[in-house]
Amino acid sequence: MHVWNTSRRFFARQRHPVVLFTYGVALLAWILLATRVLPMPGSAMAMHMSAPGVPEAMALSNGVAGVGLYLVLWGAMMTAMMYPSSAHAFRAYADAVGQTTKVRRTATVVSVMGTYTLVWVLTGVVPLAFNLVVPIGSIAPENRVFLLAATLLVLSAYQLSPFKRHHLEHCRRPSGFFEGDVSGIRGALRSGWRLSVDSVGCCWALMALMVVVGSMNLLWMVAVTALISVEILAPDGERLARGIGALSGVAGVGLVVFAVV
Repeated sequence: MHVWNTSRRFFARQRHPVVLFTYGVALLAWILLATRVLPMPGSAMAMHMSAPGVPEAMALSNGVAGVGLYLVLWGAMMTAMMYPSSAHAFRAYADAVGQTTKVRRTATVVSVMGTYTLVWVLTGVVPLAFNLVVPIGSIAPENRVFLLAATLLVLSAYQLSPFKRHHLEHCRRPSGFFEGDVSGIRGALRSGWRLSVDSVGCCWALMALMVVVGSMNLLWMVAVTALISVEILAPDGERLARGIGALSGVAGVGLVVFAVV
């Protein structure tokens, strides 16, 4: 009975206009990614864009235009992956604004969403910079396993750290972001910034794993999206986060042993 009541309340909350709009934007982003409508750097190699390191290598080899296109794709990816688990935060902000006109409420909610999205778009610079130092696509397959193992061990350590717990707690209960005067564009930008910092702090290690296995791989995108959404939205999300950390550690050690032996 408790599970039924919890589920009913959860689905009732999904009918809020802000939540529905957020899901609609996320769905559109998924469609654009799945149909490959968005232009890609090095379109001649579009069929290989899901391979590890290839999107970053193609972007870097095409100069400013390539980097720009990569960030557009990265932004679509972050919208598709992060919006489903952030809809409740956007709704919490809309509820915290209080009594105001519909136009002002819409403007401030869009400002929060825009700030949140922009921060995630800018994180796309990190995999590009990493590939300048460590070109993932050019690493021999027998050596790439060590990079994957190292990434899994970093993911494990972070998932089990107090930093992860801190940011995950804020993402799961975002109402704390919106205490005090959050109305107006300035308040919206400040709220969007705080929300995005905790969101990146919560999920960066999972995103790093996705970059190593193939940042434009749709199957990995779906898997990571599911993990992030359950961590943030499920009642036992904190326990799941620790479980992901433990399993990642075991997998990382196992890969090293397998590669050495």
